[in-house]
Amino acid sequence: MYKLVLQKLGVFLASVILLSACSPKLDWRIVQAPQEGYSALFPGKPEKMERRLPYQNQEIAQTLEAVKIENDIYSVSTIHLSGDQALLAPNLLEQLQSNLLNRANVNLDSAVSVNALYQVANKQRLATKDYFLEFKSTGTVEQLMRVRWITRIRPDNGVWIYQISVLHTAPARVDAIKFFSEEAYSNFFDEFHPN
Repeated sequence: MYKLVLQKLGVFLASVILLSACSPKLDWRIVQAPQEGYSALFPGKPEKMERRLPYQNQEIAQTLEAVKIENDIYSVSTIHLSGDQALLAPNLLEQLQSNLLNRANVNLDSAVSVNALYQVANKQRLATKDYFLEFKSTGTVEQLMRVRWITRIRPDNGVWIYQISVLHTAPARVDAIKFFSEEAYSNFFDEFHPN
């Protein structure tokens, strides 16, 4: 009788483990985005949005792929600059960074950051920085973000500007670096590969 109960318990636990592997939290998939020049590992099927941004009397193409899993939004934003617009890249990147960093009351020098590496399609590893932001508390909701910006030259001499981020919303503040170092978050950043 005891042996039968243990067998049933073992089957039940195995079923729970298999079902949890099918949950959206663990539904990792590689997303190929050839028009945006990258591949990424998302924890679910992302939604894709495209828009045109007005910037210095021009229209800039932007694509966003994002998925919400529980309290987290995983996203990759790509800004496309043509060869004629490539000179706008430094100022546009600075504006993107400032807009987000100002919301956290920090700048590039005062924000908590760590050195990181990313791998391009040809397996070359390049240096970057990850920033860990804590946004102003509302008293009931805390928001944290890990964000990385990468700029790459396109084959047509244009530029891609990538913003890779995870926004976490929860009732209590946690240590951002420790929290975002968990596998569910580090996989997302480690497996982003621009061309």
